[in-house]
Formats: sequence, structure tokens, C-alpha cells
Amino acid sequence: MSKSIAIVYWTGTGNTEEMARALETGVAAAGAEARVVPVADFSAEDVPNYDALAFGCPAMGAEELESDEFEPVWEACRAALGDKPVVLFGSYGWGTGEWMETWQADAEGAGVNVVCTVIANEAPDDDAVVKLEAAARNLVEA
Repeated sequence: MSKSIAIVYWTGTGNTEEMARALETGVAAAGAEARVVPVADFSAEDVPNYDALAFGCPAMGAEELESDEFEPVWEACRAALGDKPVVLFGSYGWGTGEWMETWQADAEGAGVNVVCTVIANEAPDDDAVVKLEAAARNLVEA
């Protein structure tokens, strides 16, 4: 039976959704089943249905997670993840990507099994797509 992986994301300009789709392609290429889900359609009750998960959110404001839709769902899911493999991903248009370092530290501090993170400056370029494909393999093989 192949693994089932949820790719949950919030996007403002489409860049993070594009990253989610690249992860989906990578998961399929690695032989697993992926479901790409906008964060508004996902909840902590869905977590047990998946073997691994990816969460994507762009940097907002002063390099922080989107607070109205994404962050409440992430916080609810975080406690339900247990030792499931998790990838964090997202895009940014300013700053240095510090939001990802903060997000990763917060996740790991809460016991989340973060297998890798991927960030892209604006739309994902070829390098980011390669990293997303590797992240997908990490989720499938973990």
C-alpha cells in the first residue's frame, strides 16, 4: 500500500500553491499518493488520515505566518502530528527567509518531526523545484 501524503497550503499570490503542486508531482514520482489541500479545507481531525504531511505558507508582514487562516490550522494540527514526517515550505518576497527558521524552530520545539524545509524567493525557480522534489522523496521514504 502506498503512503498517503497531505500537502496543506495557504497562498496569497500563487507562489506557495505552485510549490505545493511541485511537491505533489514529486510525491507521485516517488510512488505515493498526494492530496493538495487549501488550508481552509483542512483541520487537525484530518491528520490521522495521512502517513506524512507538508505545510506551506508564505512569509507575511514582518516575516511571520499568515495569521487569519493558516496559523490557527497549523497550531491545531501541530499537536496532532505525533512523529509523522513533516515538510515545511513557502515563499517570500523580502527579507531573508527568517520566518522559515522561526517556524521550523517552533515546530521542532513542539516535537514535530520536520524532515526538511524549502523556501523560494517569489515564484519557485528550478533550484526550488529540485529541492521540493527531494523534500517529496523525504516524505515518502521517511
